[in-house]
Amino acid sequence: MSRDDTNSTNTGEPNSTNTGEPNSTNTGEPNSTNTGEPNSTNAATRTDTDPAPRDAHGRRAVIAARDRDATPDTTEIRGLAVATGYTVVGEITQRRREDPTYGLGRGAAEDLMRLVAERDADAVIYDGELSPGQTYSLGELLPAGVAVIDRPRLVMERFADAADSRAADRQLELARLRYELPRLREAIARDHTEEVRLRPEGDSRVLDAERRIESAERALDDITDDRAARRTRRREAGFDLVAVAGYTNAGKSRLCRRLADDVDGEIGSRATGPEVSSGRDAPSEATHDDLDSTLATGDRLFETLSATTHEATMDGRRTLVTDTVGFVDDLPHDAIRSFRATIDAVREADCVLLVVDASDEPSAIRRALHTSLSAIEGTNGPVVPVLNKVDRVGVAALETVVETFETVVDELRSDDLPVADSLRPPIPTSARDGTGVGDLTAAVADALPTATATVEAPNSGETESTLSWAYDRGVIADVTYAVDGDGVTVELAGRPSVVEEATRRFGSS
Repeated sequence: MSRDDTNSTNTGEPNSTNTGEPNSTNTGEPNSTNTGEPNSTNAATRTDTDPAPRDAHGRRAVIAARDRDATPDTTEIRGLAVATGYTVVGEITQRRREDPTYGLGRGAAEDLMRLVAERDADAVIYDGELSPGQTYSLGELLPAGVAVIDRPRLVMERFADAADSRAADRQLELARLRYELPRLREAIARDHTEEVRLRPEGDSRVLDAERRIESAERALDDITDDRAARRTRRREAGFDLVAVAGYTNAGKSRLCRRLADDVDGEIGSRATGPEVSSGRDAPSEATHDDLDSTLATGDRLFETLSATTHEATMDGRRTLVTDTVGFVDDLPHDAIRSFRATIDAVREADCVLLVVDASDEPSAIRRALHTSLSAIEGTNGPVVPVLNKVDRVGVAALETVVETFETVVDELRSDDLPVADSLRPPIPTSARDGTGVGDLTAAVADALPTATATVEAPNSGETESTLSWAYDRGVIADVTYAVDGDGVTVELAGRPSVVEEATRRFGSS
């Protein structure tokens, strides 16, 4: 059989050698080479390991991955598959150009078909986006009942498992419908009597799917409007809004825990600021009713879609820090648009912390930065890059990370991506041991919008009431009472809109 696949591997573990006997190698065809690509080599190797036993509820999957220029790295897609509840029982990898019919070349697709049958797999997980036609064609080649799940579909499955709010559910519903609609149309165009092996959810008719998309868009518009109004109330209450974003597993949630004044049983290791409520007329808790007193911090992939918010004091500034979505590569534009209610928390923040895993390889850092910043597109406030996990990185490696960051920024500027102009110098940090957190909070405070004013007011009950109001909103820098007791000098510093309102109130005292 003539084969067109390159570096095709059928294994239970990535990059393992498949042998039937110790030290033996099975290439499928002795001494075969692939001339479909210049200088390419056919290395179809397989290891006949015992597949994992099937349990009553587990789903078994074979990974398929292709890259034009290098042997695919399946580490991330495997982690995503396992996090979504699949047991990976094998993989096929290929180095070649994309095949318009299957994504993989025909030979690799046939290898995939045999491996799926031998391992009794329930699904094929493709590390990339398949077109509707490719999905249908690959499904036709596989044994009956085997689902074809590409990377965008798998990411949506994982987010669905982790979603815990109405907003997250609505965003996922819209993303799934937009994803399924063209595949539904492809199925109808080919043969409306055939069932596409995608496990689509909901009504199978195109018109019904379009109506559901319109309904989900209206519901999401309402959620977006509600969140915008909540941001306004929070700012009026004197809070600065800080959003934490970044590529998945960069350590966002752990950093939020480090910054938070108080989370479930653990006080932040840095000094905390004044309490939100000090016995005065403090802003109502309803102003930030999504505050969370607990926060998961383990290295778990793809867990954040619902935004959670925590109080944090940044060099004396009262902030609400929101842990937002962890970005992933190769999500289609429609899916990113569907998550706009979450991404808006980043775009509309007063300051954004963009978390990067500094212990990654430079190529992975480049991909993470491009993916995250391209999804964000632009922000209203400055973006402070956080080079996290520096406790795992040496001095020379950190210099390489900084150089990589600067290169990516130059590339984004040349592409006229607006967010590139919002980027501040990166801050090396370790959320695990606290290294650099002081520098980070100072950088955030410096990036926040700030106004100052000095006002004179009579020493009266009305002035004392205004002082109480201003203290609750964190804009009192200093208060000096006149020696004769007749007047008060108040130094104000904080959010411009709150300083302006405080100035007006003192002026009318």
